[in-house]
Amino acid sequence: MLKEIQAKAEKEMRKAIEATLKGFNGVRTGRASLALLDGVMVEAYGSAVPLNQVGTLAVPETRLITVQPWDPSLLTAIERAILKSDLGVTPGNDGKVIRIAIPSLTEERRKDLVKVVRKIAEEGRVAVRNARREANESLKRQEREKEASEDDVKHGVDMVQDLTNRLIHEIDGLLAKKEKEIMEF
Repeated sequence: MLKEIQAKAEKEMRKAIEATLKGFNGVRTGRASLALLDGVMVEAYGSAVPLNQVGTLAVPETRLITVQPWDPSLLTAIERAILKSDLGVTPGNDGKVIRIAIPSLTEERRKDLVKVVRKIAEEGRVAVRNARREANESLKRQEREKEASEDDVKHGVDMVQDLTNRLIHEIDGLLAKKEKEIMEF
């Protein structure tokens, strides 16, 4: 039972790290990244469809993303969706391909983005700590219900704490890497 509690806690903590990474990928740096367009939904065929399901996305240069729609009649809908997405980019349309030039970031904007990624990292840390708290409560419940000894519970709490420390350290490393990526010119 103790192993199950620890495994569940680790699973929840790993989900928190994945969510943190996904949040980091959504923050634009000075480089073009297809993750930037993940949340863009296009009105196509009567419903909202993710951009990557209506065309081919590519990054031919470090500051350029291209979108080549499979159906040329969707060019204006794709362009409209990119403009509505509040990404701070303006798409250019040549009749076949949409080109999205990624402007270089100002120093002030870089500092704002660092604040955003720090907030995302803190949310990840909080999620990891919440998983630790739930695991510790489950372990203590096991002790109260006489399903585990005091030593087993103490050992379980220590193991969960070690896991928490390791994963928070991992989030801090991911944050440092992302901050460096944002601040480099």
